[in-house]
Amino acid sequence: MGDANLYRMFRDRFATRLDAACFVLADGQRLTFGELDDLSARLAALLRRYGAVDGQRVVAQVEKSVAAFALYLACLRTGAIYVPLNTAYTTTEVDYFIEDAAPVLFVGAQTRETSARHSVVLSVSEDSPLWRDALAVTPDYDLAPRVSDDIAAILYTSGTTGRSKGAMLSIGNLASNALTLHRLWGFGPNDVLIHALPIFHVHGLFVAMHCALLNASPTYFLPKFDPAQVRALLPRATVLMGVPTFYTRLLALDDFNSDDCARMRLFISGSAPLLAETHRAFEARTGHRILERYGMTESGMITSNPLDGERVPGTVGFALPDVAVRIADDKGNGLPAGERGVIEIKGPNVFKGYWRMPEKTAQEFRADGFFITGDVGVIAPDGRVSIVGRAKDLIISGGFNIYPKEIEETLDAVAGVTETAVVGVPHPDFGEAVVAVVVRENDAVTEELLMRAAQATLARFKHPRRIVFVDDLPRNAMGKVQKNVLRQMYQASF
Repeated sequence: MGDANLYRMFRDRFATRLDAACFVLADGQRLTFGELDDLSARLAALLRRYGAVDGQRVVAQVEKSVAAFALYLACLRTGAIYVPLNTAYTTTEVDYFIEDAAPVLFVGAQTRETSARHSVVLSVSEDSPLWRDALAVTPDYDLAPRVSDDIAAILYTSGTTGRSKGAMLSIGNLASNALTLHRLWGFGPNDVLIHALPIFHVHGLFVAMHCALLNASPTYFLPKFDPAQVRALLPRATVLMGVPTFYTRLLALDDFNSDDCARMRLFISGSAPLLAETHRAFEARTGHRILERYGMTESGMITSNPLDGERVPGTVGFALPDVAVRIADDKGNGLPAGERGVIEIKGPNVFKGYWRMPEKTAQEFRADGFFITGDVGVIAPDGRVSIVGRAKDLIISGGFNIYPKEIEETLDAVAGVTETAVVGVPHPDFGEAVVAVVVRENDAVTEELLMRAAQATLARFKHPRRIVFVDDLPRNAMGKVQKNVLRQMYQASF
């Protein structure tokens, strides 16, 4: 019998605080740890009724809510694999994920025809079938026996070839990362978290909430990031986990200053590069140095700037204590300090592989077990890591990962389009923004036409923010499109 159920680890931490506030919602409503325990047990009873146990997949595309988070915890309780989807994904995108994941249950904002055995609605309204049943059912407090290698979640990432990959994260992956971060970031009995992130990716669902559960901390659980709302909560909180956009928008508030942050202990940034200028501006305004860390879907967190010690703008700090990080050439040979190369990682946080993609999984791992991240970096002599580029052409906009190939294929399919090259360029708010450079046959291909094509099949965050028409794309001697040249040409677009 296994005893590695992740929910047990969390419950053991908050078991003595069942009457304490776990969530404080935007409207002031409070939910205790005991109430969360009860709700997740009720949802677990329903999951068992639907057959969502022992490795069966539960795909969820729902707005952020306590019920949505409780559904994730219910999956941990029953041993089901939780598969969260970005709420911005289109029907076409969701259809692919459902077909690939082959879930026993799809939970969405509204029922739909799927290949899942069951399709139900999750919301906090009494009209929601799942919510109504959860309130009526007898809670099931049993926890499925699990071992560390059992898969807890599958998170889909955009693929370099246009096909999304499902990263399989085990209980051990999530537990090791959570325990390390909780310790490394100095969580203590007085900490209060502001949570304004989505809960369909690693940062919001795992990094932030796992730390809060391990610490039995109250969490201001906000539906989205609103600068004025977050500012109003800062005097009542101690930790904010965010993306760079959070900090640029707080700085855009004219009178935002150190008085707002007097009680705050820690500001953390990740999911996208934090500009050194933002780091310095935030310190000058508030007296706080943002702690930047580095992670990815396939591993959770990899590095972090120190809690105590210098946090250097433009760097992502040091490898976590249980994680090995190296810089390698294209053959996996380690490079000395100061040399630029691909970041490769190894540790208990690194995922088990891509769902139903054994060949792709094998390609991404070295013979010695190191995972090839695709990010280009440098390790200084003191061990501090800096990210200097991305070998896989990834665009990170507003904390969301975007692979150009997916957009290029969509636009190339429009009649009259000869070729498209998509690049990410600096954006003052989102970090990077998508620019599509298009070669067309004639003027019948318009920006409006291309945007309609993007809107029909791609999530909003993938839509080009600028479309440029050109006669030819720049190419090297081998005929390959020079995206570095395009990025340089359009770097001042925003």
